[in-house]
Amino acid sequence: MNRGKFIVFEGTDGSGKSTQIKLLSKYLRGKGIACTLTHEPTDSPFGAVLRACLTGRIDADERAIAAMFAADRLDHVTNAVNGIEKQLSEGVSVLCDRFYFSSLAYNGGLVSAQWVAQLNAPVMQSFRPDLTVFIDLTPEESMKRVSRRGAAERYESLESLRRVREGYLSAFRTFGAEENIVIVRSEEDKETTQSHIRAAVDALFGEKI
Repeated sequence: MNRGKFIVFEGTDGSGKSTQIKLLSKYLRGKGIACTLTHEPTDSPFGAVLRACLTGRIDADERAIAAMFAADRLDHVTNAVNGIEKQLSEGVSVLCDRFYFSSLAYNGGLVSAQWVAQLNAPVMQSFRPDLTVFIDLTPEESMKRVSRRGAAERYESLESLRRVREGYLSAFRTFGAEENIVIVRSEEDKETTQSHIRAAVDALFGEKI
């Protein structure tokens, strides 16, 4: 059985990751490629606590949040019931909304990025995505889109969005040498954005698609 592909979507809040992942899954399934969608924080107990921190229901130190994300991610990969590794080994491609570059960008701008990288080393050193798609958007446009959703979460301010975008670009420079990263501009027309993403995914699958 051929191993599935692991494709990660990254971007600031409001960049349209969720929409683009759904469009890509529909495209791949139409090509006969089995795929599943997942996200971080996960739906595990780790993820439930993290979501409470992000929405402000729990007040936690940034270092504790960074450590919980690393723990949630490691379980996400290794869980014997429905972990990413298990899915891939069964020939299912996994599309994931956020992975370790999110921690480097979000947490790494508030605590040491090198320390965040050390927390995530068990995954970063042995479980790199086959493709990371970074959907790029200006902080100002991100803020406009986020504002339409109503109540803001922990990192949803213009200052934070500026810091996070630069955090991503810095993390790609520092840790991206052995990564397959494609930067795609988030266009107003979601189909245009999707066409650029599909071009990168087609190249990943090659003759199989």
